[in-house]
Amino acid sequence: MNDVAKMYDLKGRVAVVTGGAGLLGAGFCRTLAGAGAHVVVSDLNIATSTRVAEELCNQGLSAIAVETDVTRAESVREMVGAALNSFGRLDILVNSAALDPKFDPSHGKVYSNSFEDYPLEEWNQALNVNLTGVFLSCQAVARPMLSQGSGSIINICSTYGLVGPDQRIYEKEGEPTRYKPAYYSTTKAGVIGFTRYLAAYYAGKNLRVNALTPGGVFNGHDEVFEKAYSSRTIMGRMARKDEMNGALLFLASDASSYMTGSNLVVDGGWTAW
Repeated sequence: MNDVAKMYDLKGRVAVVTGGAGLLGAGFCRTLAGAGAHVVVSDLNIATSTRVAEELCNQGLSAIAVETDVTRAESVREMVGAALNSFGRLDILVNSAALDPKFDPSHGKVYSNSFEDYPLEEWNQALNVNLTGVFLSCQAVARPMLSQGSGSIINICSTYGLVGPDQRIYEKEGEPTRYKPAYYSTTKAGVIGFTRYLAAYYAGKNLRVNALTPGGVFNGHDEVFEKAYSSRTIMGRMARKDEMNGALLFLASDASSYMTGSNLVVDGGWTAW
């Protein structure tokens, strides 16, 4: 194996991916397993996460599925326990579980047209998943990572954690005005701040914490939205769902060994102008 390939090799390492059955999460699981890692496909949807894990195992790769509610500390501890019991260590955490209207169209559906009327219970639910879930997952993996003297945590963010949403791209002629909800920008900005906090907190511990910020990923969007979004990017298109995998592997592996507290933006140039 040449030196470059060796930097990206994850053989013998163990990775937990929350939201591992999701649009990006499933690809992250395949990427990490393909690089040699034992992968814990962690998701609230155990049926789908089991399918992802079985698919990997059928390819001769190593994976298990674990049902996890990232808003519950006990469930998150069980996730970590499953990783340790199955594989004996824990090297990588990818925090991909999140509520996002483009992935979860039913969430906030009734109230998506008005910030003034947005219900507190839905705001709190989103904070619990998108922020508290990241907090609990990082807290749970930190102990085994510190004990073994190494670890890499990757928190999945969004361009809307860096800039405000361009609400114009959600407009459709002849339909009620809809908006990207306030919780999304708020929680994703919080994830970036939390990433920097943890990176600094674990200074000198060989526990690296970084964020990965994807731009808009095509997921069966209608032509009007796709065209509106694409016009805002330098590259003139939305991302394919596999175009975050290389950046994810970089952050998980030794290829990024001198990188912590950083935010790797893969957005087709959305935030560059």
